[in-house]
Amino acid sequence: MRQLGTWAGHIGVGFVRSCVVAVVTMLAPAVWAAAVAWAIWWGAANPWSWLGPFVLVCVGTLGLSRPVCRLVRSLVARWTGTFIPAGYREAGPVVRMSTGYWWNGFSYERSRRDALLDQKWRVRWKDPAVWRDLRFTGIVPFAAGVVAAVPPAGAVAAVLGLGRPGLTARLAAVLGLVVAIATAPYAWRLLVPVAARFLRPSRAMAMTERVEELTAQRADATVAQAAEIRRIERDLHDGAQARLVALGLALATAEKLMETNPGQAKALMREARGGAAASLAELRELVKGISPPVLNERGLVDAVHALAMDIPLDVAVSADAGLRLDPAIEAAVYFGVAELLTNAVKHAQPSRARISLAQHDADLIVEVEDDGRGGADVRADGGLAGLRRRLAVFDGTLEISSPPGGPTRARMTLPCDSL
Repeated sequence: MRQLGTWAGHIGVGFVRSCVVAVVTMLAPAVWAAAVAWAIWWGAANPWSWLGPFVLVCVGTLGLSRPVCRLVRSLVARWTGTFIPAGYREAGPVVRMSTGYWWNGFSYERSRRDALLDQKWRVRWKDPAVWRDLRFTGIVPFAAGVVAAVPPAGAVAAVLGLGRPGLTARLAAVLGLVVAIATAPYAWRLLVPVAARFLRPSRAMAMTERVEELTAQRADATVAQAAEIRRIERDLHDGAQARLVALGLALATAEKLMETNPGQAKALMREARGGAAASLAELRELVKGISPPVLNERGLVDAVHALAMDIPLDVAVSADAGLRLDPAIEAAVYFGVAELLTNAVKHAQPSRARISLAQHDADLIVEVEDDGRGGADVRADGGLAGLRRRLAVFDGTLEISSPPGGPTRARMTLPCDSL
């Protein structure tokens, strides 16, 4: 009985999806059919009878192409989980110049509205995705729409046959019902490979997006490197350098007092020894912030274990044995885990956390989970966004799941190979 209910559910879902696919993919052919009907109604005697239908076909197809493609992407992603990137070109910022004119990346306009309108149409007509959408709108009715229309056509035939007397009509109704039931679970599925084949960005479009992404990553890396250099310089200037200057002054004073006041000289030397120890500790902390010695000497797994012991939490670490990666990737993962744990302690107030490091095929999967109050948000100027940009330099990704009330789960994925 349960299997029968499951089978009926598959048929019902498939029938509804087939109807949706048939309607969406046949929007453009409906416009074409209306143009043909218009031309027939106008009559062939009129020499201009072709102009109106031709304009209707062109404008209708162009206007429907992008909405149809967006609907198809949405349906495929919702039904199968297959994400097909759009690949549309993004318009750049519109800037007002000192002359009062607005620059939109192509031309100067007198008002911002004119600049945006001119930019919109220039980007639209120069975007290869427009012609890709037009091609798909013309192909998909015959490649997927006709097949998706089989179940609803069979259902219509069954209804019409039942409404007519005679054995032939009844046989036609039964045949239409059988066709609708048999094809409903599968007729809509042809849309998925057709959309994946004809709607994905072309190689040139993907290359353009990749170049823009790498340009942004290079800018982020340059900014991050400059900020790190300023931080190191500030820490040296305000910490170790000041202590070393004071240490030199104390030793010079102790040298002068050695013969006249040995007791005060010894006290100054004791203070100088304490200052030297404090300077050495600060330098060690600074070096640890640049590149932790345990990471260089013992690898990522031991460094994460050491980091977990320094965090005021009950942290459980699980990792693949003998996992050694490229030093740059190990450093990125280490500081990423450190930032996630620090954010958890500062904002989530958790009692325990879990860290998992595992290599799956050619990817390193790092998961950090805590039982805090959740609500973590990736803001454009926040630390999580900065971590995501740093991982993107290695083609890595960061996924955050942090519902209110917790738990918070962070998943870092980086392509890599073990050494």
